[in-house]
Amino acid sequence: MAPTVRDLILILQIFFPGELSMHKALYLLGIIISLYPLLCLHLNQWRQPRQPTRTAAVTTFTLPPSWATSRLSCIFCPANDLDIVPTLQRRKKDKTVWLLDDTFQWVQADLLIAHCASCHAEYYPDCITYKVSVWSDRKIAVFQENVLDRFHSGWSNFMDWLKKSTSSERILMYRQSQRLFIEHFSRCLLAFHGKGDDFSCPAHPNTRTFSELVRTAIGVNGGTLPAAMTHGCVECTHIKHYQSDLVNKGMVFREDLNVAGMAPVPAGEGQQEAPADGKPRGYVRLTAMDGKTLKHRKCALDMCEGPLVNYKDGRFCEAHLNMQNVCSIIPCGRPVHHPGALTCDNQSHIDWHWQYENQFSCMSFPGVQRVIRHQQGLVDENSSTGPTLRIDLGALGDIPRDQAVHTFRAKSTYCLQIVQWVCGFPIGWGKCYRSESSSQVVQILDNIWKEFPQSKPSFIAYDDACSLLRHIVTQDLNSPWLSTMKFIVDAWHCIGHRATDIPCRLWCNPAPSNGSQPNLIIVEDDAHGTTHQTRTFNTETAEQLNSWLNGFGAQLQQTSDVNYDFFIHVLMMIYGEHVEKRVENKKLGLSEEFWAEATGD
Repeated sequence: MAPTVRDLILILQIFFPGELSMHKALYLLGIIISLYPLLCLHLNQWRQPRQPTRTAAVTTFTLPPSWATSRLSCIFCPANDLDIVPTLQRRKKDKTVWLLDDTFQWVQADLLIAHCASCHAEYYPDCITYKVSVWSDRKIAVFQENVLDRFHSGWSNFMDWLKKSTSSERILMYRQSQRLFIEHFSRCLLAFHGKGDDFSCPAHPNTRTFSELVRTAIGVNGGTLPAAMTHGCVECTHIKHYQSDLVNKGMVFREDLNVAGMAPVPAGEGQQEAPADGKPRGYVRLTAMDGKTLKHRKCALDMCEGPLVNYKDGRFCEAHLNMQNVCSIIPCGRPVHHPGALTCDNQSHIDWHWQYENQFSCMSFPGVQRVIRHQQGLVDENSSTGPTLRIDLGALGDIPRDQAVHTFRAKSTYCLQIVQWVCGFPIGWGKCYRSESSSQVVQILDNIWKEFPQSKPSFIAYDDACSLLRHIVTQDLNSPWLSTMKFIVDAWHCIGHRATDIPCRLWCNPAPSNGSQPNLIIVEDDAHGTTHQTRTFNTETAEQLNSWLNGFGAQLQQTSDVNYDFFIHVLMMIYGEHVEKRVENKKLGLSEEFWAEATGD
């Protein structure tokens, strides 16, 4: 069928803007048609054996990179009558930007911005954008992710390395490197948490606003990894064992040895009967929980958990900001003697604050060494504790030094509480603000499994599980944590627990030898045929994650609460991806035979 004038009109409507004159449009169309023989030459060369993708016919043209969206029509506006004419139009003025390409070279590129005339939406390329006309290839963001993972380097160190490596007068600024970090990991986090389809934000938000919106979507002051609820591998999930299974394997049960001061352990709960052959046996999963001293600053009031208004040199949250005009020694309550001061005009308060500041100004490394050496000479030889750095400010009038309360500096959170499967895959995290108290730990557990009650583990290994168990029993005897799972002390910290603590020995023993917990003990034969009892799970994986997090402590301590939460979300995602990759490479996943034996399916 021969082309018609209507076909020509349709081409002009689709590919040429309406404000372009007819003779210019026909001129451009003629140029495009004249390039068709070169395209045929390129295709003929490309079809020949051992020819590169970019043939000589293509490399003849050296054009700057062009960046544009892949969409042709606006996704917010309904389709037009023709249903084939794109609704997006290119802006009249082209924009030239600097591009850091995948070879770490700065080149100029053409930025084409699509515009919808109906809803005024603007469509940029699907990559990371910055102000002042600086763009970056996505491979640079992936490289920054690898640097964070392997070298524990944040966005500022990455910017310094990039500046020294490119040897160019054009450099990436700190805020641009941070924007690169936030943009890249925001996309990764939203996809990882399944929030990509529901997330929305204002057009062109600044870095802080964007990170706050992402943090709100995936978790504030804590978070849960949805992928962890469906995770399973042979290191954290086992077929359920029964006491009769241990008996059949020749295990000999024995009670604890008689030790002075130890009362006999009372009889525990009855044991379940093993199902008949061919019936589902069920499965058990174990998580490990531990606190890590990764802190960020908060309001100077002990009981307040609010974030600081000013993280540079501020002391209070927004709710207590008016206290910066009140004497910092509690409970004085008098106004400060001049703007910017921290105490009232009471000379004893002024002197006490001066001693406080003077002590910290003298805290050089040689000074700390001298104090420790002096304390080493005073420490009793039989003392089990080493020297510690103590700041002696003296009494504040009639108030002893250890009872004087002040708000000279902002306080810090106490620790980061992390819950993970014993294979290492993180499940969730939360913050403890004043201490690692049982009430805060229970609240963190409730928040993690609030939306996933059917994915709770069978066991939780925790260094202070006995105290946590006592707290739950005294607060709510009908708590679902008591009916669905058991708390045990991890193997390392169990050594330091008292042997006279009967509830701890009865309910929280990680490896009871009397067969009361058949899911925590397995019987194995070594190479010589000798039978041994070993632990089913490795309860020390929490310490391994803590060791990996050590390299991030310094940079996290100086961040705001928003950046802290965002950074922790990123670290949990990266570590979880490592564990998932290790499980896949070593083929540690749960097989169909496992599920057939566990559930009968």
